[in-house]
Amino acid sequence: MAEIVNLRQARKRKARADKEARAADNRIAFGRTKEERRLTEAERSLAARRLDAHKRRDDDSQDDATEEGS
Repeated sequence: MAEIVNLRQARKRKARADKEARAADNRIAFGRTKEERRLTEAERSLAARRLDAHKRRDDDSQDDATEEGS
């Protein structure tokens, strides 16, 4: 004899499984903690400051130097 299935419960079970799968995908895609985001931003900021510190001149002073030479 076949097993009796309550369709309402089956639909709800399937919807929960789909929602959990979608949540798992989102956790992979967007699942960084606030601390990880802060650390990444701090590293990016430090790298930008180091790069700026190693520049020979600012863009403004470079424009002035080219005007004086003309």
